[in-house]
Amino acid sequence: MTKYVKYVDVTKCDGCRACMVACKNWNDLPAEPTEFLGSAQSHAKTTADTWNVLQYIEHENGKGNLEYLFRHSSCFHCTDAACEKVCPENAISYTKYGTVVIDQDTCVGCGYCTQNCPFEVISLKEYKDKNGKEYRKAHKCTMCTDRIDEGLQPACVTTCHTGAMEFGDKDAMIQKAEQRVKEIKDRYPNAMVYNPQGVGGTHSVYVLAEKPSVYGLPDNPKVPTSAVLWKDYAQPIGKAMIGATTMAVVGAFVANKIFSKKANGHDEDGGGNHE
Repeated sequence: MTKYVKYVDVTKCDGCRACMVACKNWNDLPAEPTEFLGSAQSHAKTTADTWNVLQYIEHENGKGNLEYLFRHSSCFHCTDAACEKVCPENAISYTKYGTVVIDQDTCVGCGYCTQNCPFEVISLKEYKDKNGKEYRKAHKCTMCTDRIDEGLQPACVTTCHTGAMEFGDKDAMIQKAEQRVKEIKDRYPNAMVYNPQGVGGTHSVYVLAEKPSVYGLPDNPKVPTSAVLWKDYAQPIGKAMIGATTMAVVGAFVANKIFSKKANGHDEDGGGNHE
């Protein structure tokens, strides 16, 4: 099965926010009242009801001139996703396209995915059942996997009028990104392809005009070591020894201890975002 990549060239973005509108419309996401941020940016970051955000960044370039940098910000769909590893209910999985999705029927709203995502793009939404009892579910960009199933492209890509976003075969999109960086190096000396290998590479690959930190991105995001040990070693061994059902109970307890580090003021491996 072909793996797909969403290619984003920030140097072609004009900040129109059409991608945000298209995402809201296709996914039937409600509007959110927001406070004035002092610029044209409408949201500080992605939320449970806003799965992509157009960033406006004031930046002083190498010539001492002030300029605006734009970036379409949404889930990176990591090849080795921390959110998938830390989920104790196996509610997060990879699709055949390489995208990362959350099963809302299985999600229990524990929040471990939100605490361990190196890009901080997952959020919890509060709900109430028919009896008034509150519960939570995790939400994020799905890369419009339902559209891909029908042979369509993600809604944000189809509405981009500047050609800043494209969607296609993984290898072809990465090659395109590498070629684009070569073309713009004279104008943007710090230009680079952002496809961090600490998370196995991503299925949203960016051409950045400046260093990742300028855009509030981690330079070298990694999957927390505790998540790797838990998902790839402890869980399989535990299930084999004591059974899947018992392991699920044990897993919920252990996950609560090792995956809530950010809530307690700890950030393992320094992989957190700075947006």
